[in-house]
Amino acid sequence: MASSATTQPLPASTGSAPAPAAYRPALAWFAAAAAAWVYLVVTMGAFTTSIGAGMAFPDWPLSNGSINPEGWLRDIYMFAEHSHRLFGMVMGLLAISTAVWLQKREPRAWVRRLGWTALAIVVVQGVIGGKRVLLDSIAVPGFDLTLGQMLTIPHGILAQVYVCVLLAVAVSQSRAWLAGAEKHVPSALRRAAIALVLLVTAQLVIAAVMRHNMAGLAIPSFPHSTREGGWLPAAWDFRVAIHFTHRAMALVLTAAILALAVAVWRQAAASAGLRRLAAALVLLLGVQICLGAATVLTYRDPYYTTGHVIVGALTLATAFLLALWMHRPLRASPAA
Repeated sequence: MASSATTQPLPASTGSAPAPAAYRPALAWFAAAAAAWVYLVVTMGAFTTSIGAGMAFPDWPLSNGSINPEGWLRDIYMFAEHSHRLFGMVMGLLAISTAVWLQKREPRAWVRRLGWTALAIVVVQGVIGGKRVLLDSIAVPGFDLTLGQMLTIPHGILAQVYVCVLLAVAVSQSRAWLAGAEKHVPSALRRAAIALVLLVTAQLVIAAVMRHNMAGLAIPSFPHSTREGGWLPAAWDFRVAIHFTHRAMALVLTAAILALAVAVWRQAAASAGLRRLAAALVLLLGVQICLGAATVLTYRDPYYTTGHVIVGALTLATAFLLALWMHRPLRASPAA
């Protein structure tokens, strides 16, 4: 009697646990591959922006009227933009496959919704990316950026949201997630992890506004804001203000990451996985500071700049994973 009772899921009316889910290796690896692929898309998008190749082709969805435009492998600007488009096309196919696969095999409604959310974001991203090209010549009164250039800002921000959604899908399929809930994580620590995700997201929004307003060198010295050693800029305009805000937020994030990492390490019941994620955040913080400094000191070398964008995305993903891991739900029953 006891044995049979343990194999029955909790009644739906309790609302205390999601439907049981089994580990499916093929689906788990496919979701992980899709999550990894998105970083190729983000990398090529960041590199395209860093070298100013967003308008290498004046048309969309084709490139110079072709899916294989003449000379794109020989010209770095054409290569960057066309590769970004091709990687995005593959990402769309991966998103469709993931959403359909989850719909057919995944018993947890929240995971299925994540799959469809990821697909919706890919579609919106494709439309925004296309409109960025097609509306590039339309001026917006009172702004230096054209309408098409303005669309690069939500395009970059939405890419970061997509990274987190796809990461959540991939993690939800892993053996470790399905093994059960994280134990003994204080609610204050969980709230601190969520707050960190929001802070990193805010920083990435600020960075996107700065980057696409060509304000990366609005303050051309580091760590000081003036060549004479002043900490505050000598003159202010929008570009200087958004750049300075990015640096100030970096200080806030440094304190927040270090405080959360220490709190996790001091939590006796924290799992090894949580400790590793906290350590990864500190490591990424150090790398990001170095890349940010190198970006300024090399006058926006495209490789340092691209690396700065990618490590920023990795920092958000790691912070998100840390917060997500602290909120793993209890399983209704052992996986079949």
